[in-house]
Amino acid sequence: VQLQARGGLVQAGGSLRLSCVVSGRPFSSVAMGWFRQAPGKEREFVAAINWVGDRTHYVDSVKDRFTITRDNAKKTVYLQMNNLKPEDTAAYYCAGARNWGVWTMQSQYDYWGQGTQVTVSS
Repeated sequence: VQLQARGGLVQAGGSLRLSCVVSGRPFSSVAMGWFRQAPGKEREFVAAINWVGDRTHYVDSVKDRFTITRDNAKKTVYLQMNNLKPEDTAAYYCAGARNWGVWTMQSQYDYWGQGTQVTVSS
């Protein structure tokens, strides 16, 4: 299974959408999540979505600013990030889990992308 995501550079208050394409496994049976790791900090959970896409969960710091969605036909999961702040600067990782549900812990995920850098300038 391979996961590939693209990030970018944006000014504070701006928006960016991350996308992660999954290959090598039926995408509709993989729960997806996004994590991030800022320099000098541990990797943290950001958002998750179940197989069907009707359940989501977010870390408090991104609620009402970030939205996770998925398109099973395109085998892609998205993270729409609005009103970005400098503290959102981090390497973002998409991850996949074989089990049904919405998962917030790194140990619950089976597949990981290589990470993509998001930089928010002030």
